[in-house]
Amino acid sequence: MQQTSDAVAREAVATSSAWVAPLKQEMANVIVGQKPLIDSLLIALLTNGHVLLEGVPGLAKTLALKTLAGCIALGFKRLQFTPDMLPADIVGTMIYQPQDGAFHTKQGPIFSNLILADEINRAPAKVQSALLQAMQERQVTIGDETFALPNPFLVLATQNPLEQEGTYPLPEAQIDRFMMKVIVGYPNRAEERAILDAMATSEPVLTPKAVVSAEAIKSAQHVVNTVYVDDKIRDYIVDLVLATRPPIADGLKLNGYIQNGASPRATIALTLAARAMAFLNGRHFVVPQDVKTVALDVLRHRVVVTYEAEAEGISSERIIETILNALPVP
Repeated sequence: MQQTSDAVAREAVATSSAWVAPLKQEMANVIVGQKPLIDSLLIALLTNGHVLLEGVPGLAKTLALKTLAGCIALGFKRLQFTPDMLPADIVGTMIYQPQDGAFHTKQGPIFSNLILADEINRAPAKVQSALLQAMQERQVTIGDETFALPNPFLVLATQNPLEQEGTYPLPEAQIDRFMMKVIVGYPNRAEERAILDAMATSEPVLTPKAVVSAEAIKSAQHVVNTVYVDDKIRDYIVDLVLATRPPIADGLKLNGYIQNGASPRATIALTLAARAMAFLNGRHFVVPQDVKTVALDVLRHRVVVTYEAEAEGISSERIIETILNALPVP
């Protein structure tokens, strides 16, 4: 009976992930290298989670998100965040119609499946707060009415490092709503040469074609939710998150470096991301390496370091790596 159940689960994963390889190939026609970035975007898509990309200008963050949107038959809107932006520019507002003397709701661009929030940290906090309800509850309130957002709904955001000119730090409540924060690094030499060969032209960038439907995405999301997570791995995930808080952080001699540990959202996100990673690898069960692979992206923005840690050059990434190395793997 167990073998039959495993066979059914394997078949479900194989069938519902058939679109993954064509989508990766279509994205590779536009994006050179950046395999970890593409995997992170697919994890977000499979778990209906929001993702934040951070990196210096020119590393194809926006291009990667636009390419992903172009490969999927879903609604897509791009929002260019600027210092003079208003909340109504995102969620919409009430407009007075003199014809009937009444106010009517005008929905904003957030009413779409995929929202590209480009350079999200170039808008002030009052604009960021407009996204809080949408990102957590998948609905927005305009006037006296509350409207449900389309399903699926993902915010795919880019930001420049805070040291860049004209940027604002994102509120902690909003950062925690991002399932993953992915650091986009420079390409290696071979990738840089491939970029030169492909992009050093005045011709427009190749437009990707849609290779996966909304129904296929929803079917895959359902299968991801059924990927098996053993109790030992569930305990391992909880231990990882608890290690960012006292008293376990004290035992690892990290408490003096951690101002705020990861929230319960991190526990949920780590489990979902590990399931999606197993799915992308063609498995119907999670192994410890799946958890370790996604841990850095899920936790780096949820662990806030102290001034002491900053003074000693200790980052949240280093703290997470210390925890991963210290905790026993099931």
